[in-house]
Amino acid sequence: MTNNKVLWGFWMSLLFQTALIIALPAQSIYTQLNGKKVILQTAQIDPYELLQGYAPEIRYDISSQDRLRNLPGWQELPKQLPSQSNKSLIKPGTLFYVVLAEPISPTLPGLPEAWKPVAVSLKPPMQPRRDRVILKGLVERNSIHYGLERYNIPDAQQQLLNQDLRETTKANPAKPEKLPSIVVEIKVDDRGNANAIALWAEFGEASPPQVRSYRF
Repeated sequence: MTNNKVLWGFWMSLLFQTALIIALPAQSIYTQLNGKKVILQTAQIDPYELLQGYAPEIRYDISSQDRLRNLPGWQELPKQLPSQSNKSLIKPGTLFYVVLAEPISPTLPGLPEAWKPVAVSLKPPMQPRRDRVILKGLVERNSIHYGLERYNIPDAQQQLLNQDLRETTKANPAKPEKLPSIVVEIKVDDRGNANAIALWAEFGEASPPQVRSYRF
C-alpha cells in the first residue's frame, strides 16, 4: 500500500509539472493570437547593454510605484510600512492590474504614442472599455514586474539596432551616453497577460529623427 501511495504521488507530481510546461507556451500563443497591440513607454535603458547585445531588464514608466500612486484604486491595494521617503508601498507578492487607455490624439510621425495608465485594481474589470486594456503586474520587493522585462532579439535585428545606436551617438558627440527615445510594442490579452513583440527607437541626426522597429 505504501509503495502504491509513493508511486501515485510521483505520477501526480509528474503530471502537474507536465501540465505546467504545456500551459506556459499555450498561454503565450493565446496572447499572441488574441491579444491587442499596446505601446509602453520605457524608462532609461543602458545604451552599453543594448550595443553589446545583452538582455537588459527593461523598465517602464509603469514599473515605478510613484507613477501609479495617484491613480484610482491605489488606496485599495495592500500596503507595507512606509519607506524612508514616508511613501506607502504596495506589499510584495501582490498581484494586481493596471488599466491602460489608448491615446486619444491622432497618430503623428515619429514613435508610436504610449498608452497611459488610468487606474489600478486588485481584480480585473468585468468589461473593460474598447479603448482600454488591463495589464497584470506582480510586486517583487519594491519593483513591479509585468513579464515584459526581458527580451531576446534575433541577431539580424540586433545588428541593425547596433548600427542605428552608433549612428545616433555619433550625431551627439557631446553626449555619447544619450539614448534615443524608446517604446516597446506588446500584445495584451483579455486576462492581462502580455508578450513583448517589438522595440521602437528614434535614431540618426535628422530632425525629426528617423524611427525604426526591431522585432523580437
